[in-house]
Amino acid sequence: MPEPEQAAPVPDRVPERAPKPVKGDAADPDRGPLRRCIVTRETGPKETMLRFVLSPGRQLVPDLAGRLPGRGMWLSARADVLERAQARGAFSKAAKGLVIPPPDLRASIEQGLRARLRDHVGLARRAGQAVCGFQQVREWLQSGRAGLLVEAVDGSAAERRRLQGGHQTPVVAMLTAEELGAVFGRDHAVHVAIASGRIATIITQEAGRLAGISVNAYGAGS
Repeated sequence: MPEPEQAAPVPDRVPERAPKPVKGDAADPDRGPLRRCIVTRETGPKETMLRFVLSPGRQLVPDLAGRLPGRGMWLSARADVLERAQARGAFSKAAKGLVIPPPDLRASIEQGLRARLRDHVGLARRAGQAVCGFQQVREWLQSGRAGLLVEAVDGSAAERRRLQGGHQTPVVAMLTAEELGAVFGRDHAVHVAIASGRIATIITQEAGRLAGISVNAYGAGS
């Protein structure tokens, strides 16, 4: 006669279910891969957006590098979105209290982004990942080393087309020849080639933010 089956042992307690992960944007806008604009409610990579924090005195501080402590408030990098945020009191609503914006906020953001763009072009130069001048840039294009062209906005469009030829290298044009020249220790520089890699990616992102926030944007293209 077969022995009766034994009942499975009952555990002392039922294990708790692991909590469902919460998206960073819902719990904390500074966590997770994406950020949500407090005006449009659209999400996007943080590198393409603008972050703001509050100082201890409730002053609104643009955090263009995204490194300042405090809970961040994020905006799409567009001049019209910034205007709507200020007109509708979006910063005060997001901070749940008084927010004191600096005078001429948009202009200060634009100046900061222009400085960051120059700094990263300078970083590429010091790292041996950038050259300027028509001939050197053309050589980099022909050899395939150029991953990005940074063109002076006040340079000749015809000369730019002649330089590019049939190459499909991405182009950004947000700085003047004088600004680019200062990076290379010259009076002016019209054509700059950046090697493929992380710095080229950052320059493209910074140029995109600058183009979005500048009322008189020079533009960017590929």
